[in-house]
Amino acid sequence: MTTSYLTGLIGSGIGPSLSPALHEREADRHGIRLLYRTLDIHTLDVEPEDVGDIIHAARFLGFDGVNITHPCKQLVIEHLDELAPEAAELGAVNTVVFQDGRAVGHNTDVTGFAQSFARGLPDAPTRDVVQLGAGGAGAAVAHALLTLGVDRLTVLDTDSGRARTLADALTRRFGPGRAAAGFAAEAAERLARADGLVHATPTGMAAHPGLPVPAALLRPDLWVADVVYRPLETALLREARAIGCRTLDGGGMAVFQAADAFRLFTGLEPHTERMLADLTDLTATAA
Repeated sequence: MTTSYLTGLIGSGIGPSLSPALHEREADRHGIRLLYRTLDIHTLDVEPEDVGDIIHAARFLGFDGVNITHPCKQLVIEHLDELAPEAAELGAVNTVVFQDGRAVGHNTDVTGFAQSFARGLPDAPTRDVVQLGAGGAGAAVAHALLTLGVDRLTVLDTDSGRARTLADALTRRFGPGRAAAGFAAEAAERLARADGLVHATPTGMAAHPGLPVPAALLRPDLWVADVVYRPLETALLREARAIGCRTLDGGGMAVFQAADAFRLFTGLEPHTERMLADLTDLTATAA
């Protein structure tokens, strides 16, 4: 049985990430040694397109696997030997496992968001939902939302072509009429009739502060979910709570996707509830 693992996270602006602590604390509970390192493309002074070189180096240096985050979830695909079905369907990877000389891409964001949403907003209306962001995290969240039963999802992005590509992929998987695409500037019109707003862009992260939409577009009967978890209370969620919106922060998704990645890295069953408690402890300590 393997008792020592070397893992990490590839992305930009990932210094505040809690993934190292979440994985290492869970490993301690299993009595194994797991080192989790951050490989920040900004700190390394490389471009997102160089993610293949980092993957190659990680494999050469004996890593057991790595997580992938913004802006590399789609760029990494061409550098992998194989994709798990979910990752292939999404066209986005957030977990790479090195095994038997091969780099295999997975996506645990889908199940991570689905579990978090079911836990945090179990009875939220889902007739009409607007999602901001059609990148790697956005693709996973969109698939999760339609799997959860959202009747109609409108994906908005500053790159309308990327939004259309995602909407087309959703239509192929879930059938016509379930997904539509638009430009981010259409947010006011789309949100006016929506039940909920899901935010899946980097805006609001520690390295990308700000609001993804004007606060004036929010209203009390709109629920708001954010995938950003550092900080746990983003400017968007703060504004939404102030006017009475039901909200869901990105912490649950961060934990559930980490738990699924831990399972892929080690083959061990994670203690998810204890990992959720870890997140609470870690965010309180950071604050």
